[in-house]
Amino acid sequence: MRTLITSAFISLDGVVEGPGGEPGYRNSGWTFKDIDFVPEAYAIKGDEQKEATAILLGRTSYEAFSGVWPDMAEFADYKVMPKYVVSTTLTDDDLVTNWSETTILRSLDEVAALKETEGGPIIVHGSATLNQALSDAGLVDRYHLLVFPLLLGAGKRLFSTTDKDTQQLKLVEHEVYANGLQKQIFDVVR
Repeated sequence: MRTLITSAFISLDGVVEGPGGEPGYRNSGWTFKDIDFVPEAYAIKGDEQKEATAILLGRTSYEAFSGVWPDMAEFADYKVMPKYVVSTTLTDDDLVTNWSETTILRSLDEVAALKETEGGPIIVHGSATLNQALSDAGLVDRYHLLVFPLLLGAGKRLFSTTDKDTQQLKLVEHEVYANGLQKQIFDVVR
């Protein structure tokens, strides 16, 4: 069974919206505004590319990333690995042609079936709505969180507000950086 890893830049109050800049979001670009750059805090992003064997995205994140990531040297490892997009509206004609193999999945059941295949870890970037659905369905195995010492208030959250049973997490790795960022890696306890 493959491991499904959610990776997120997240504020202390749980917001994941607009970390690098999204039009229309009041606090857009919060990951680089008023935060000192500490390179070692972002090493997790390179580690994730080395660990992952596939990318899973929601439609909105796919549309945002597929326009820029294929040509960015810092995401070269992602360019060649298989991508999966969960969408009920995308068609094959909507997919970019310069970002290797991309498969459209139509449901969480198809995501669950993908996890049952042979292969290494699958990483999820962005995709707030998809992440909420994956978490609520019990499909996430690990969380890679880079927590920013910010309270943003309004914005999309990584976790839904669905009333559900308690889900236990086990902290397996953590680090605090000079700029106040915290790396927190949690395994989901089954």
